[in-house]
Amino acid sequence: MPVLRESGYAGEVVWLGHVAAGGSLRATPVERLSLGFAGAPGERHEGTNRASCVRVRNLYPEGTEIRNVRQLSILSHEELTEIAAGMELEELDPALVGANVVVRGIPDFTHVPPASRLRGPSGVTLTIDMENRPCVLPGREVEEESPGHGAAFKPSATDRRGVTAWVERPGGLAIGDRMELFVPDQRPWAP
Repeated sequence: MPVLRESGYAGEVVWLGHVAAGGSLRATPVERLSLGFAGAPGERHEGTNRASCVRVRNLYPEGTEIRNVRQLSILSHEELTEIAAGMELEELDPALVGANVVVRGIPDFTHVPPASRLRGPSGVTLTIDMENRPCVLPGREVEEESPGHGAAFKPSATDRRGVTAWVERPGGLAIGDRMELFVPDQRPWAP
């Protein structure tokens, strides 16, 4: 019996980016990503394992080797538009926030349940880890391009920053691809 069900929602890939290892958070727009089990080759967050960071410091001392479940940053086109409005910008370039994938058509995308899957036409399947909370780094990139607006990123992106994800099944992803959303078939936690 399957434990993931088709949600009835799909997102169209409208933007793809590559964030080079060792550089800034800023992404370079690309037409296609080739994704392996370690993520995108040469990416800032590539790897099957990673050093733990502030996001999990209540579990491990920073720098502890853990499984890499944040290989990719996926955002919603609709939520990027809302962030831009909150920052009083006409639009927000996904490159400035370190996006790898931007999809259009999945409502309330940032709050898709953890362990949901996005499956593309090549068979590539991305597993959503959890919400990607906003931080000050994208604000610095925005500030370089639009002085006076960078500090507004973090409050404007709250509940809209998208999700982190990891590659469950390798494959290619291209602009225009349709990604089907599968969600866990379980009731919400009710302790």
